[in-house]
Formats: sequence, C-alpha cells, structure tokens
Amino acid sequence: MSSPRQRLSPFWVSLGVVAGLYLLFLVAMLTATASYSSPEDLLKALGKREIQHSIVLSLITCTITALLALLLAVPVGYLLARARFPGKHWLEAALDIPIVLPPMVMGLCLLILFQTPFGQFVEGFVPFTYTVFGVVLAQFTIGAAFAVRTMRHTFDHLSARPEDVAMTLGCTRAQAVWLVTLPAARRGMFAAASVAWARSLGEFGPILVFAGATRMKTEVLPTTVWLELSVGNLEAAVAVSLLMVVCAMLVLAAVKWVGEEV
Repeated sequence: MSSPRQRLSPFWVSLGVVAGLYLLFLVAMLTATASYSSPEDLLKALGKREIQHSIVLSLITCTITALLALLLAVPVGYLLARARFPGKHWLEAALDIPIVLPPMVMGLCLLILFQTPFGQFVEGFVPFTYTVFGVVLAQFTIGAAFAVRTMRHTFDHLSARPEDVAMTLGCTRAQAVWLVTLPAARRGMFAAASVAWARSLGEFGPILVFAGATRMKTEVLPTTVWLELSVGNLEAAVAVSLLMVVCAMLVLAAVKWVGEEV
C-alpha cells in the first residue's frame, strides 16, 4: 500500500499534470464549439428538414450496424479468446485491418469490390452502392472490427472454468457457452455494441466514398457536417457536431454505468 508521500511524489504529479493538460485541451475545444452559436440558432439548424432526416437515418443505421456487429463479434471474439490454432496471430492482425487502414481507403475498397462480378451479382439482389444499405455496410465494416476487439478482451478476462464444469455435467460446448459464458459476458456485449454504435455514428470516409452524401437519401450526421461546411453554413455544422458529441458522451456514460452496476 502506497503512502501519501509516494502518491504525491514528483513522478505522479508530473503524470497528473500531463493528463490534466490533455483534458483541459479537450474541454477547451468542446467549450469553444458549444459557445460558438446561440441556443436559438442551434435549435433552428437542427429543425431543418434535411438535418432531421440525417438524424433519423443515423440513429436507424447505427442501431442496425451495432446489432450486426455484435452478432459477428460474439463468435469471433470467443474463437480468438478460447481456440488455439495455426495462424491465429495472422487472423487477429487481419481482423484489425479496418482499424488501421485510412477510412477513405476502406470506402474505396468497398466501392471497387462492388464493381467486380461478385459485387454486381450481389447488387442484383440487394443494391449497396450509393444506397442506405451501403451506409450500413460501410459502418459495419469499421464498427465490427472494434466490436470484435472488445469481445475478445471480454472473453479473455472470463475464466474458462465455469464452461468446463458445465461440460462435465453433460453440456455440450455450445450449451455451456449459451448458458454460462454469454450471461457472464453481458457487460462486454453491451460495451461491444455501444462501441460499434458510437464508431458508426462518427464514420465519414467510407460512407462518403461508398454510399455518397445525397441529401434526403444517404445523408447521415457526419456527411451533414461536411455538406453544411461545404456551403459555408457553419452554424448548422456546429449544431450537428454538438449533437454527435452529446450522443457519444451518452454512450460512454452508459458503458461506464453498466460496467459498474451490472
């Protein structure tokens, strides 16, 4: 147990100063943005028909993306956490590609994929390029990678012993996972879906390249900011940006609250 003198040593104080300066920088940015326009102007901007459409579309697509990402992240995260097989490290690295590649590149890769015979065959059934389905796919491509990483860490921190006990009592591996592991991983599942939702909400590059930014069709909140800035409407861009900040903070607060209470 550290003494008060150790806790107040120059080393810890210097680290606290660094963290405090960075936090001050973030608060200064958000405060400056929030105080740029009056509440009346912000509400007027958010009342625009095009922006309201982008808000609704963002909420719908981000929710669908989060659910799809969770459906992928749970089995893949469990596989990475529990299984041992050749090439596992290469698989882990490959699954992180959407995290490290520039978002614009991901959008371009999606666009090119759907110009191939395979992509054109898929689009014969479900059109993705420059459609709302394309918005969801672009969001999913990025958000799923973050959800997989979150679920991998969740299963890494869960002991495998309860599963082993369940299997000795007659459960199959699938039954043990369903009845024992998944209930224990509920906080991680909520966090994974929340991270995917928040990441999808802020996704811009892949959506712009692959789904476009057509008003009243494929326009979501990040592309709304870009469209409003492109015509010099800074007040509307600020209003939408602040709305996205509030949504992100609510998601973070929900993840912290569930992590402590569940």
